[in-house]
Amino acid sequence: MSEAIVDGVRSVLAGRHVVVVGGTSGIGLAVARNVVRSGAEVTLVGRDGDRLRRAADEIGGARQCIGDLHDSAAFPGVFGSLPDIDHLVVTAGTASLKTLRESTAEDLRSTVEERLVGPLSIVRAALDRLRPTGSIVLTSGLLAERPTQRGAILAGAVAAVEAIVRSLALELAPIRVNAVSPGLVDTPLLDSFFGEAKHEALASAAAALPTRRIGRPDDIAQAVGLLLSSGFMTGEVVHVDGGGRLI
Repeated sequence: MSEAIVDGVRSVLAGRHVVVVGGTSGIGLAVARNVVRSGAEVTLVGRDGDRLRRAADEIGGARQCIGDLHDSAAFPGVFGSLPDIDHLVVTAGTASLKTLRESTAEDLRSTVEERLVGPLSIVRAALDRLRPTGSIVLTSGLLAERPTQRGAILAGAVAAVEAIVRSLALELAPIRVNAVSPGLVDTPLLDSFFGEAKHEALASAAAALPTRRIGRPDDIAQAVGLLLSSGFMTGEVVHVDGGGRLI
């Protein structure tokens, strides 16, 4: 981002309370690091206490809360223990690229729970603590517009997130509701996809992108920073995919 934009993000986020669900690694950790640099107070929410502590130490200190997307009933208690929230960012969620034939009923339920029901339950639980001048940022994904031969249920779930963002922007106004849609980003999540072939797979994917490189967590964090700080953006999906939708 340009210096002017960076300064603008800092001026808007300084002193604000930002909650990042899934802030212990990858994109979520990059978002948390970025908003701390902007002077915000950050609460990290994750399901693993050790990872929470390590992430908080890495970004120079943050409030920590245990919360699991699969246990949505616990989130009212999580948010009830926090001060009022200016911005809520939900980046948590695994990704399954199984075919429909390979997927069990539990696989289907788990994907919808993590990518759709869980984030919605988190938003609902946070509403009483969210300031009306604040915002919510959810996470969709490139599969919403560029499906592949695998992962139909994931494509459907992230596409639903984009539809829900537009609806919630009206329902929850004046709270702003947006989404960021990452393309292929080099995070620990990709290790489970590619294993030892990760380096070659990413090099091949990068060669096909207009940017000629794979995304980094900081790329997505910068876009989230824009959504948090721009008071005139709501109901939007910001695509950060290196041009992946174009190929």
